Amino acid sequence: MDIKFPTPPGYNEVPIWTSDGFKVGSEKVSILKYTECDIGWDASLTDFHEKEVEAGNYYIDRASRLHACFELESIKKTKNIVILEIGSSSGYLLRDIKKSFPDAFLIGSDCISETLENIAADSRIPLIQFDLVKCPLPDDYVDVIIALNVLEHIENDTEALKQIYRILKPGGYAIIEVPANQDLYDFFDEQLKHFRRYNLKNLRKMATNENFRIIRASHFGFFIYPAFKIVKLWNKRKNQPNIQYSKTNVKNLIHMGGPFNEYILYWIMLVELYLGKVISYPTGIRCLLTIQKPIEEKH
Repeated sequence: MDIKFPTPPGYNEVPIWTSDGFKVGSEKVSILKYTECDIGWDASLTDFHEKEVEAGNYYIDRASRLHACFELESIKKTKNIVILEIGSSSGYLLRDIKKSFPDAFLIGSDCISETLENIAADSRIPLIQFDLVKCPLPDDYVDVIIALNVLEHIENDTEALKQIYRILKPGGYAIIEVPANQDLYDFFDEQLKHFRRYNLKNLRKMATNENFRIIRASHFGFFIYPAFKIVKLWNKRKNQPNIQYSKTNVKNLIHMGGPFNEYILYWIMLVELYLGKVISYPTGIRCLLTIQKPIEEKH
């Protein structure tokens, strides 16, 4: 598929994707670098996340990626669609999508280049680095955008949503996941550089304000939410004397219960996801939103 990428800063030629990298004039580059922003994320946080969530095998991450693939399956109508993942991090969702939807043209992206450089060697997927609120991509560019746990890391999330709308083709979809319930914001969120948590009603309103049509709105982690809420409320009562102490507590929370507990929790999440194909959950640990840019835009 012939996808045209914008010319990155420092070059005069239009980049050409060659299946194992980009050719820009006479130079070969592994990723295209546009605008960078590390305010809500950085390479050290990627390394921390990668180490603590067991190379993408952490039960919440696995279930989250599966939900995204479920949504892709339900909205994917034609072959050769263009899918952009925003916030590709370590590339696990890119891997899953490439395996499940081999006929799609898949683009990975992140706001910092270090994470993309780590996956560029063997991904054979075009990778671009940019700040979403200063998105360099042209209007009506992609068919589907996936942004899992991205908006909470962006200070101006309204502008980020505007950019998602702009670069989607008419009739295109966005699959969005964010942490739920601002009242549960604690040191865990601070350590992960979250600007906020979300209320699903307000998230829906944000989307409709940008002229999106709501396709599906629900929650993720409904069955484990009571225990999650108790832990979060307890965290809010505890004083965290320093950053290192907070990091230690974050690690302890991630691995609470050990491998057997994570195995059980994954199967609980799996049952929830399958039931979630036909029902919406009133609460949970994350908000799920699938939205569509209308074919005919409002003026």
